[in-house]
Amino acid sequence: MANEFTFVVEKPCPVCGQNTRIVKVKSRLMIQRTDDDYCCHYRDFNPYFYTILACEHCGYAADEKHFLTVLPDRHRATLAKFLKERRVSFIFTPERKLPDAVASYQLAIYCAEAVNAPLSRLAGLTLRMSWIYRLMEMKDEEMEWAKKAIDLYERSLMTERYPIESLTDNMVMYLLATLFNRVGNREQCASYLSRLINDKELKMVDNKLYYDARKLWQDIRMDHAEEEKAAATGKK
Repeated sequence: MANEFTFVVEKPCPVCGQNTRIVKVKSRLMIQRTDDDYCCHYRDFNPYFYTILACEHCGYAADEKHFLTVLPDRHRATLAKFLKERRVSFIFTPERKLPDAVASYQLAIYCAEAVNAPLSRLAGLTLRMSWIYRLMEMKDEEMEWAKKAIDLYERSLMTERYPIESLTDNMVMYLLATLFNRVGNREQCASYLSRLINDKELKMVDNKLYYDARKLWQDIRMDHAEEEKAAATGKK
């Protein structure tokens, strides 16, 4: 039995073909605030626990978009072999706790790696794993996964051609700026932000992203000024 925020449906697994129970989140959730990297804080509920759908029969896991999409034959064969050889399993539960959510993301990452998914998709999964830990106020684990997301996004920028799905290279640079800021590397953060706010075309093609980059830049400058003031006061 699901809770007041979720409901259970059955969908065919794109790998093994069997109907599997999955938990879906009801659309009307109240957002309390949104972080600079677009992580949403919801009241009384964490929908990120349910972002990944997982087959209770073969263990295939992916976000909803990719789970409900028909897989190419070669990917289905690769994943079926991959999951069988590793005896992967995922126990269905209508109400996920932290271990269930973490396990679902790890499975989704393994499955994406098995079919050589774009680095940008792996980075997105990794970023959301850091959100899981952020919302649970587990700082060390959040930073660990944020650093993994940085590595994947930077490799993606260097090797992949954008746009990829709905993601642009400018969006990736902005996410990298937010992540570098969170892990305490302001130099790299400023490097990416300066590329965005000095891009004359960005304001015309994506005004929201340009505004977000400007706001983060201003917030960082304000924080730095306050830190310098506090340090000077302390010296006195």
